Amino acid sequence: MKKFLLYVFTFLFIIQLSEAQITGPATRANFGVEAELTCNVFGASPVSVGDDWFGNGTFGTGQFVIDTAGAARIVAGYLSDASPWPRRMAPFSRGMRQTPYSVVSNRLLLDAIFHRDFHGDDSTVFAAGSNKNGDSPASWSCPVSQGIPDKNDLLDGMIHARRAGPNATDSLWIFGGVSIENTTGNRYFDFELYQTDLYYDRPARVFRNWGPDMGHTAWVLNPDGSVKTPGDIIFTAEYSSTSLTLVEARIWIAQSSLSITPQFWAWGGAYDGAYSGAPYGYANILPKTGGIFYTGLQSAAGVWCGPFGIIHQDNTYATTYTARAFMEFSVNMTKLGLDQAFIGTNPCASPFRRVLIKSRASTAFTAELKDFIAPFRMFDYPLPQAVAEMPIFCGQMGVSDITIANPMSTSIYTWSTTNGHIVGPVTGPSITVDTTGTYIVTQQLHSQCPAYAYDTVTIVLDETCLVLDKNLVSFSGVLSQKNTALHWSVYQNERISNYTVEYSTENNNFISLENIAATDESGQVSYVLNHDVSTINAPVIYYRLRLTDLNGKTVYSNIVAVRLSKDIKTGLLIYPNPSPDQVWASIVAAKTGEAEYSLIDMSSKLITQKRILLYAGNNTISLSELDNRQPGIYFIKMVLDGQVFTRKIVKTK
Repeated sequence: MKKFLLYVFTFLFIIQLSEAQITGPATRANFGVEAELTCNVFGASPVSVGDDWFGNGTFGTGQFVIDTAGAARIVAGYLSDASPWPRRMAPFSRGMRQTPYSVVSNRLLLDAIFHRDFHGDDSTVFAAGSNKNGDSPASWSCPVSQGIPDKNDLLDGMIHARRAGPNATDSLWIFGGVSIENTTGNRYFDFELYQTDLYYDRPARVFRNWGPDMGHTAWVLNPDGSVKTPGDIIFTAEYSSTSLTLVEARIWIAQSSLSITPQFWAWGGAYDGAYSGAPYGYANILPKTGGIFYTGLQSAAGVWCGPFGIIHQDNTYATTYTARAFMEFSVNMTKLGLDQAFIGTNPCASPFRRVLIKSRASTAFTAELKDFIAPFRMFDYPLPQAVAEMPIFCGQMGVSDITIANPMSTSIYTWSTTNGHIVGPVTGPSITVDTTGTYIVTQQLHSQCPAYAYDTVTIVLDETCLVLDKNLVSFSGVLSQKNTALHWSVYQNERISNYTVEYSTENNNFISLENIAATDESGQVSYVLNHDVSTINAPVIYYRLRLTDLNGKTVYSNIVAVRLSKDIKTGLLIYPNPSPDQVWASIVAAKTGEAEYSLIDMSSKLITQKRILLYAGNNTISLSELDNRQPGIYFIKMVLDGQVFTRKIVKTK
């Protein structure tokens, strides 16, 4: 049974008004604020709608927002190894499951973070003393490691931002959640939102990159009360043994600015800096219009705590919360007046950059700080990285594709050029060009927003060049009994002097196998070299090809790996997997013939699709298309003799 009370507060505009805030189960912007974490569940009962932090298979249209990849592996590690380190006390983070600016159930999702903190004997805590909210982070002191009272020990923290509709100008909601160890008595938490890239240097035990105004970034108001520049925000939540008793919003501002009447909010009357009379401090603010803008609740007993489970201060693992162990709140940033102040003319402007979650000793805003979850980044969307397939036209004008290497599926990419020529559409994650010039891509996070970022690519013409790596069409190897047949094909064979085949059994220290002079044929030419491997005692042999042009310039091919193991099995093998560098596919063909493979990324975007010739026996194909790809998960599908093989490929840093 969810418990809730009515929280009543008083604020001043010109006269005093009262406004009630609901502290019972609520849904805001289709996100459940009922102190449980399951989508398609409301008030512990299944429903057919409603987003939330996690999902446990309950049917409905609601979605969960935290990426749960690897949860089963993490829990398996907890269960197989009960030691505090490296298992149960180790922190980790997960971002939003959906791509930023995805529209889910007609709501625009901006970002979300889940973070599991150190706890118990903690290395991210405030040292006993006078560390306070109004102090500069530069002065906060932290011990090497320190136990902490269980009512102040943060276990997990999470935050999510979304808009109440599909538009970039719909109401902005911030949702916060925190789990703790002790569930009795009063508990006090702060979610502090920074404009700077504040971070905690754990080896040095200091905070870095704090703001310019006594450690924070101050809001600056124009004389008419409009916002010149936004600053830091703090949301304070206080919970008693039975309910949420206070949620308060404060902004960092110069004390002299309190005489200005803001356009978007009203002053609440409180102001606290590092000391009495400090020129900067946190002032509380209130909305200028009536209506609910805060909601909050704490969990009932037995609430599922998500797919990662929970680790208690005594190192025990659990799958459900005890009563009041999880606390959740929401804030309508638009109603409070902060959204309008942030966005100005850009509804896609980031409202803050870093989040620091803290606990403190008592209800006083200036009370001693206890535990913290180190600052984590939000709204850190990837900047576009445009890459040209052919950055140099060699000898004559040609055709080249320019592609965004790290596309966001929700972004709009628009291309332009002042001195080049784009063939076909000018929107999308890639374009085709047929002349030299500088090409510019503009990224928009939403159609209603101005440009978020730009990137440029310049394509040039070299009338005398020979780009050897573009001459090589293919290089592959196939093992048949005790012989490796190496095949390669090149363009512009007439410009190449010779080919040197090298091999290694360790993927380094290559030695020359044979030097082959180029034939006098022009255009595309194919070569074959057989290598007797009967005397080589190694599980894998690696080959590479060195091309030398008529001017003595050399370049190496990608490496081809051929398995020499006698235990050759059918099917598609990918190795090494995971891999930070080159990746190979190995497949055994019963007879010589064509096959086709395709590579796609996690967003189902096709990277490449190729038809290749396989020879009877063990074939090894270099998947060079993945060489310069970002770390992540990719998939290969190989079709051979009517059989379809699919495998997952993991690229690591």
